[in-house]
Amino acid sequence: MRLEFLIIDPQNDFSDTPGAALPVPGAGADAERLAGLLDRLGERIAAIHVTLDTHQLVDISHPVFWRDASGQSPPPFTQISVADVEQGAWRAFKPEHQARALAYVRALRDNGRYTLTLWPPHCLVGTWGHGVMPVIAGALRRWEETCFARVGYVTKGHNPWTEHYSAVRADVPDPDDPRTQLNTRLIQTLQNADVVALSGQALSHCVANTVRDIAECMGPEGIRKLVLIEDTSSPVPGFEDLARQFLSDLRQLGMKTVRAAEFLC
Repeated sequence: MRLEFLIIDPQNDFSDTPGAALPVPGAGADAERLAGLLDRLGERIAAIHVTLDTHQLVDISHPVFWRDASGQSPPPFTQISVADVEQGAWRAFKPEHQARALAYVRALRDNGRYTLTLWPPHCLVGTWGHGVMPVIAGALRRWEETCFARVGYVTKGHNPWTEHYSAVRADVPDPDDPRTQLNTRLIQTLQNADVVALSGQALSHCVANTVRDIAECMGPEGIRKLVLIEDTSSPVPGFEDLARQFLSDLRQLGMKTVRAAEFLC
């Protein structure tokens, strides 16, 4: 059996430790359980893929991008609708970006993704928040040393014009940026596995979108390979319903869920 892990955004800025920009309650305990599972399975794991949310300050989903009619930036967690932009309640910081910003929120509406949410700047390149949580980083290094193998890292989110919750593709792919389009290499790699163990943060957003896209690309046979390690992933506060809906939808499609202590015992 070829067992592979896909660990989604296990980064410091999503931890529940002081200094995290976008803390996910429970992420620290999730990380401990995941690290223990990686250590327990060790050489039974054929490959590990880790996605990294990767941003800079200027980004369409950060408050600095936007201004209200009086020139003030919105607070984090503001949601911006198509009507907000059409009516001028929120405007791009640079007037020349307004048309593209409006096209973006319209595209989000039309493809059924989330309403644009402005997040605290997080996972900024070169900062502590972009790094992998230490307990997971330690487990990854031990696996590399034991297996003489390399973790495969997948960056996402660097394009400032689109959100990139899913590691498979951006919410609105940029035709001029291949990084935002379908990651066929990752999909093909996962298709070669017999079992794909899933973990990471946050369950309501990046985990949910990544797994939904994987399921869409891999089809029914591929979905049956997916196993979510349920106690190694938690939702963003206030978005628990999205996490519950994701779990319900994917279980119905054939994804399995299991607790870390019970997986492959």
